[in-house]
Amino acid sequence: MVKKIQKSATASKTAAGASSPLSGAIKDSAQQIWLAGLGAFSKAQAEGGKAFDTLVKEGLSIQRKTQAVAEERISEATNRVSGMATEISSKAAGQWDKLESIFEDRVAKALNKLGVPSARDIETLMERIDELNRHVQRLSSKTPAAKKAPAARKAAPAKAAPPAARKTAVRKTAAKSKA
Repeated sequence: MVKKIQKSATASKTAAGASSPLSGAIKDSAQQIWLAGLGAFSKAQAEGGKAFDTLVKEGLSIQRKTQAVAEERISEATNRVSGMATEISSKAAGQWDKLESIFEDRVAKALNKLGVPSARDIETLMERIDELNRHVQRLSSKTPAAKKAPAARKAAPAKAAPPAARKTAVRKTAAKSKA
């Protein structure tokens, strides 16, 4: 039995001797890991402010680039919408002009059917009256004074309105019918 105990004691000594270098290596490794962690923490504390400032600068730079791109896109969209609005406005104006022209034509036709002279008709009539007045004035100035005097002596009929007064009266009549 003593042998057994001695064997067991020898076996435990060899087991303790064999495990001792392994446990020492594990302890050393754990110690190094712990020290590395403490060093990283210390370095992060020291350089953390610098890293934070660097990250803030990078973020600001990215924000500026993003805003520039966004403003460019907004400008492009605004230009496109503005162009479309101009195009639609010009088309609408063209359609409005067509509608106005059609309305004017129809009103002119209706007035013509009712016998109301158009502005062009009145203008032509006024020109014709002016021409006739000039013709009458030429004819009246060509007549000899001797023929006028006996006629005036024989009968003194009421004087006819002078051509300018007749012209004014015709224009007033034309303006009333136009209105």
